[in-house]
Amino acid sequence: MEKIVKYAALIASGALIGFINGFFGGGGGLIAVPVLEKIAGIKTKSAHATAILIILPISIISAAVYIIQGKFVWETGLWAGAGVILGGILGAVLLSKLSNNIIKIIFALMMLAAGIKMVLG
Repeated sequence: MEKIVKYAALIASGALIGFINGFFGGGGGLIAVPVLEKIAGIKTKSAHATAILIILPISIISAAVYIIQGKFVWETGLWAGAGVILGGILGAVLLSKLSNNIIKIIFALMMLAAGIKMVLG
């Protein structure tokens, strides 16, 4: 029974993560990491790595929807995409080198900064 509740919570959380990512064009990982740590019991580094894989399919699907709707700006998107690839590689390498506590602090500061930016506009 406990596994069923855990899996149901993961599915519900996954739906919320997908909605957030699709609606806002990103940000699902900010929800995915704590969900994976708290509900799934995954350690910090693995939660961050797993969140990336969770976000990948919904990012592809959302991108396809936006492209079909004509909302994707190709020139900007391709140049920014090149930077995202480089940043993703750097981030993945750095994640493997930092301690879990440092990663949690950086993640919390990023979430706080995002919240403050949203409130202040």
